[in-house]
Amino acid sequence: MKNTFFKASGRNFLTCAICALMAMPASSQQALSLKDYEYTTREWKQIVRNSPDSFFTTDEAKRIADNVLAFQRTTGGWPKNIPIHRPLGGELPIVLGDKDRRNDSTTDNDATILELTYLARLYQQSPEERYKEAFLKGVEFILSGQYDNGGWPQFWPEHRGYQVYITYNDDAMVQTMEIIRNLRDGKAPFDILVNDEMKARLSAAFDKGIECILNTQIRVNGKLTIWCQQHDNITLKPAPARTFELPSFCTAESCSLVHLLMELPDPDERVKAAVNGAMEWLDLHKLYGIRVERFITPEGKRDTHVVKDEKAGPVWARFYDLENEEPLFCDRDGVPRKSFSELGYERRNGYSWYNQAPESLNEEYQHWKEKYM
Repeated sequence: MKNTFFKASGRNFLTCAICALMAMPASSQQALSLKDYEYTTREWKQIVRNSPDSFFTTDEAKRIADNVLAFQRTTGGWPKNIPIHRPLGGELPIVLGDKDRRNDSTTDNDATILELTYLARLYQQSPEERYKEAFLKGVEFILSGQYDNGGWPQFWPEHRGYQVYITYNDDAMVQTMEIIRNLRDGKAPFDILVNDEMKARLSAAFDKGIECILNTQIRVNGKLTIWCQQHDNITLKPAPARTFELPSFCTAESCSLVHLLMELPDPDERVKAAVNGAMEWLDLHKLYGIRVERFITPEGKRDTHVVKDEKAGPVWARFYDLENEEPLFCDRDGVPRKSFSELGYERRNGYSWYNQAPESLNEEYQHWKEKYM
């Protein structure tokens, strides 16, 4: 039977999970409900980040670790959207058969980062050499993916299409750099796993990543603005991804980049200019008087529209076009639209077209300015 559940990377995860659930024998279905599948990725994150240290001394923690090792590719990385904590059962031969895949290792959606964190927490309580070896192999995977310009693609070592571009989308590169920083600084739970030679390599990789962020910031008439969700790995210019993700100014991912820059100790003048330029641009492009509303149609379908509301606080479009800096919307046909109402039903309800990320950054920015400006 084809494993639609564990090969869900890059597809609609829930749909694949439902198909897998229907195909599983009744004995397997008893332990896994549809709700289980719906929250598997979230559950895995909670196990990694919120479990008490005492959990990592248990047999259950070691059972999960066996899964973590099974899913690790020979590249050193892991695929995304995998509920690794779930019992494998008869799926193990299929999982092991995928170990040599070279096109699905990634840090997107916290993949690899979660697995490294789990192994580090486990090693703190149960210092088995196999956990350390898998962990260090994962760190090597992260370092191996960095371009000479400091960026990371979405997948590596093999990729296709837009996956080759420097990927800020979904905070993939920011999350990669955050774990590199934590490893470099010997932050728990990584403190007993990384030696000085590795820390030096991690420090150099982090610095190159910052250089990439500064070099990809979009300039308009010499003025620094924000970033695109992905940038060309050669020219560093804004690049497209899926058909509805055109080269553009991208607000939410830019906020994560600004946050990372503001966390740098003793920022130099380039970093200060980057932060100020981005925050000024975001301030100029906030939208008032509208809010996103979800509703049920007379036919009983869930739908979304934008309504006028004079009391609504500021929001930002996800994308702004590169020419006129106006809100940009796009369907799967790749044709740019100027308003949310022009979108078809599927993209209207299947994507986040507005956000308030810049608003949540304001307080941090004010403190940062008081300290460094």
